Amino acid sequence: MYIIIAILLFGLLVAAHEWGHFIAARLCGVTVHEFSIGMGPMIWKKQGKKGTQYSLRALPIGGYCAMEGEEEESDDPHSLSNQGFWRKIVVFAAGALMNLVVGMLLLLLLNSRAVGFAVPAISGCAPEFESVNGMALEEGDLFWSINGSRVYLSGDVDMLLQLANRQPIELVVLRDGEKVTFSNVPVRTYTDTEGGSYEGYGLYRSTVVVEATLGRKLQYTWYNTYDFVRIVYFSLKMLLTGSAGVSDLQGPVGIVSNINDLGQQSESFGMAMENIAYFGALIAVNLAVMNLLPIPALDGGHILFLVISTMSEKLFKKKIPMKYEAVINMVFFALLMALMLFVTFNDVRRLFQ
Repeated sequence: MYIIIAILLFGLLVAAHEWGHFIAARLCGVTVHEFSIGMGPMIWKKQGKKGTQYSLRALPIGGYCAMEGEEEESDDPHSLSNQGFWRKIVVFAAGALMNLVVGMLLLLLLNSRAVGFAVPAISGCAPEFESVNGMALEEGDLFWSINGSRVYLSGDVDMLLQLANRQPIELVVLRDGEKVTFSNVPVRTYTDTEGGSYEGYGLYRSTVVVEATLGRKLQYTWYNTYDFVRIVYFSLKMLLTGSAGVSDLQGPVGIVSNINDLGQQSESFGMAMENIAYFGALIAVNLAVMNLLPIPALDGGHILFLVISTMSEKLFKKKIPMKYEAVINMVFFALLMALMLFVTFNDVRRLFQ
């Protein structure tokens, strides 16, 4: 059952992306030939009043929005190619924006049920901490930032310490409303709360629960969303620096498997649905950010070509023909499909390990 829910969720997020393009295109007066929910063989179709065919297809793995002048020049004044710069930007960016909105709405729905939020705090520090760092952490200090990155949620502390990779960190805490900075806090042997020893930064952690007022529910919805965006940034940085490899990526098969595991490990069906909704919000925000990257064949690539073509027209009085963009997009699309096949193969291999 959770596998079916995962597939439907994944398809819904992709369909929402295309619906964003569709709504923006209609608002900007662009001719839309077909808006399809799902892919593959046709199950149902209806011709709309404005010439748009609305379709339902057999495979619930996404959808598409076919617009006039999207891939080639067109004489139709209502084609995408004949729209102004900002209208094109709106149409290209609307899919990612819709994914972002869906992610935020899922988080807001989850946070609306909260009665309190856990704020990451300090409960003290190892006896050796003061001699190593010049001053001690105090109970009640609130985490502010680690290595310049803000701490918003309890999970941020684990994430940022893990990214520090056991190197010295800059820790900033909030004490009585004032920021206190600890520079170059090293990893070394410290005494833990039970008198044993461990390798770490020597800080003892706790949480302070604050009431979930309406303002805080909105605030923490934004915190969650920003955290998801930041996770994408950190992940891309790890890929570019070699800290993570392509083999660490997950595709649709891996995501569906993770959602299935998440559902089965939950204590109840209600808890499973909440966990899946949270994971769905993460995927939605991830899709929004990834689609806006300036890579050909993605929405961000379309925006990049639009900017380059507009600058060429302004500077050299010559517009770059869309056929060149189409060829580059086709090449990068093939590369992305090859990457997707590789990632899918890894996902399947992991399932049978």
